[in-house]
Amino acid sequence: MIFKAVRKGRPYPEHGFSARDWARIPPRQVRLDELITTKLALELDKLLDDDSTFYGDLFPHAVQFKGDLYLEDGLHRALRAALQQRHVLHVRVLNFDELLP
Repeated sequence: MIFKAVRKGRPYPEHGFSARDWARIPPRQVRLDELITTKLALELDKLLDDDSTFYGDLFPHAVQFKGDLYLEDGLHRALRAALQQRHVLHVRVLNFDELLP
């Protein structure tokens, strides 16, 4: 199994983070098998595109919620890493567990 689980949608509330907010979070290494995807569908053209991150963040975004890590953005980059036999990925992680009371 590449990911811990695959699910449709996000189980956590909307966080309202902008691209600038995400950029303030330093990336850290995360094992692919710790991530739960929030998308069921994969677009093959994005997976194969060399410039898929040209206009976006170089690092995928994940949200830690109730102890689990949900991959919010970057499914294609994570799958590309798995196809290259890599088991870890640098990810920006928003710790929702620390934000909620």
